[in-house]
Order: sequence, then C-alpha cells, then structure tokens
Amino acid sequence: MHIRDILAAAHPSLSFEFFPPRGAEAWEYLYQTIRELEPLKPSFVSVTYGAGGTTREMTHDLVVRIKQTTSIPPVPHLTCVGHSEAEVSAILQRYAAAGVSNILALRGDSPRDQPNYDWNQGDFRQAADLVRFIRQFNESGAHPDPRGFGIGVAGFPEGHPSTPNRMDELDFLKAKVDEGADYICTQLFFDNHDFFDFRDRCQLAGIEIPIIAGLMPVTSLQGMKRMAELAAGARYPAKLIRALNRAHSNPEAVERVGIHYAAEQCAGLLDEGVDGIHFYTLNKSHATREIYHSLGLASEA
Repeated sequence: MHIRDILAAAHPSLSFEFFPPRGAEAWEYLYQTIRELEPLKPSFVSVTYGAGGTTREMTHDLVVRIKQTTSIPPVPHLTCVGHSEAEVSAILQRYAAAGVSNILALRGDSPRDQPNYDWNQGDFRQAADLVRFIRQFNESGAHPDPRGFGIGVAGFPEGHPSTPNRMDELDFLKAKVDEGADYICTQLFFDNHDFFDFRDRCQLAGIEIPIIAGLMPVTSLQGMKRMAELAAGARYPAKLIRALNRAHSNPEAVERVGIHYAAEQCAGLLDEGVDGIHFYTLNKSHATREIYHSLGLASEA
C-alpha cells in the first residue's frame, strides 16, 4: 500500500522500526517480536539499513519476509552512502518486483571504517539527491503502482548533528520535500516542545506533508547512553533524568519510568493532533505493547 493511502486511512498513524539482526537466534527473537506486535495493527513498519549499505541483503530479506508473511506494509530504509545510481536503481527494481511500495530515503552515516568519508565521491551527496532519483524512477514507470514508491525522509526536532545552523537545516529539509518526499519521520526526541517547535517551523517554511514523531522509550540506563550515541546527542530533559536517578538501582523500575515517560509523551502528541507516532523498538515488543495498553490504543488498533 502506498504511504499516501496509509496516512490517509489512519490518523494518527502508529508504526514501528526494526533492524536486521545478526545470527539465527536474533532472527528468531525478531520474528517473535513481529508476531507479538502484529495484533496491534501498525500502519507500517520500517527496516533500517546499515552504514554504507552493510546490511543491504539482510534489509531486503527482512522486508520481503514481512511483506510475504504479515499484513503489515514494510518500508525499507535506503541511504546514499557508497552507492552508485546503477546500484540504487537495481535495489529499487528488486523492491518493486517484490511489491514493496515505499522507501525511507536517508543520507545515512559514513562507514565506520572511514571516519573521514568524502561525501563528494558518490553519486548521491545529500538525501535530496536520493529522493530525486527515486522520483525519476517512479516517473519511468518501472514500478507496478503508477504512483511509484512512496517516499519518506528524516527530520530532526533537536537539530541535525552536522548542521548547527537551524536555518540551513530547514532549507535542506525543504529541498527533500520539494524533490518529492511524501512524509517526514523524525529522529527520536524526549521533549515534546522540541517536536512542536519543529512542526511549527516546518509550517512556516512551507512544508505541508505529514510529520511523524519518532519515539524510543528508555528501558535501561545502558541503553540510554547508547541511545545518545545513536541519536548524535539526544537531549534528555531534567524531569526524565531525575525520575531515572530515583530508580537507578532497580532495572525494573528504570524500565517502568521510561515506559511511563514515553506514554506521557505519546499522550501529549496525540492531544496536539500529531500526524503519526513511530516507535523505535530495538527489535523488542514489551515497551511498545505497554505504551499501547496504557493509552488505550491496543483496543483501537
């Protein structure tokens, strides 16, 4: 199903993110997670793509399995790094042949073994270049759906780590939208004021496509530190830190605090008419299911 149809049918949309695991045991754990979350009837699920395309085949295999064995529309991530136009075209052709209808187009991270990666060396320097290429693929008629792939892009409520100038950041986002993006999915954040301000600034910049809020509940202190690294410096509000500090010696209490805080975030976003909420699950179902139940979403999904 095309993302435009998905977002039109479900307001707000509720969706999840998975990543391709490594090892047979981790794969089985993920499949169990998917089985546990499917009854919640998510609007779609996204599947990540490793830095430099390192999980290209695993991402493809997971996307196709979700497409063939569940009722959930999968949205594979696709990044610029390390890919030629010919390679991206081949990836798009495989997804189109498998009946996949949507792509999340990202600039991506530089390869871990290339900290000084030269962004000028590839065919795609910015995510806007990738969005343009996918749109041109769509216009070629190579996808069974006459509209081609639905295209999502990333947004950064707390600011993009490589773009300190927030004015430039909105210009870059507007460029992705102007090239043909259908929706924006944000990086995780922990203060709804950051999201609402980002949404308002998008409106002022003439960005009128749906903006989906990305959330990840804190379930452990170790995970919290890792989260800050993955999100390039996620900002933890003092209110959340104080609550976690009170529970720091009790892992179960830490998880309860994190889930409660995320549920409050969700409630605030829903009250303010958010277009959608995207849960970064880390391939686990418990926290997401608890948030659904605490908000009464499980019975509505």
